[in-house]
Amino acid sequence: MKPLPSATRYAAWLAIVRVLTGLIWLAHGVPKFIQSAAFLPPNGVMSAYIARGLQTPPGAYHTFLATVVQPNIGLFAELVRAGEVLVGVALVLGALTRLGGLVGIVLTLNYIFAYGHVLSTTTLQSLNFALLVLSAISLVLPTGRFLGVDALFARAKRTTPRVRAEFVQEPPLSGPTAPPNP
Repeated sequence: MKPLPSATRYAAWLAIVRVLTGLIWLAHGVPKFIQSAAFLPPNGVMSAYIARGLQTPPGAYHTFLATVVQPNIGLFAELVRAGEVLVGVALVLGALTRLGGLVGIVLTLNYIFAYGHVLSTTTLQSLNFALLVLSAISLVLPTGRFLGVDALFARAKRTTPRVRAEFVQEPPLSGPTAPPNP
């Protein structure tokens, strides 16, 4: 039987996945800052994105888009582009990677729900689903602990000595365990 690769090898592959995921997020977020007019309302992609989401069948997400997002579309546009860039930076640097993974999951779930075909082959074939899975990897696994800022905090925690429990055998009791009543 062949032995498993070392933990360092797994950590290196996880770091590569983390950095590549972060670069994908940056590739989506940075252009939204560079070409603001093409993304921000009233004429940008964000308005078309919300309009498409409002065409989905009525439900909780449709109500959320109509009552919360659409009246505050400017705020949500800023949150989307800032969120994408911050997730990308967090994953590339390996800083707060689990939080970055969680925010990445929330963003991609919003994109998937806005398209309206949540559990379809179209979703499974989309970049949004791939980003969902890759962001989930950074949420679940410690991807920032190898060549990342999170590794510095992990080392600081390790310097604290661990308390180990000991089992001490005692002789069996040979009589009553309570003191006698006077």
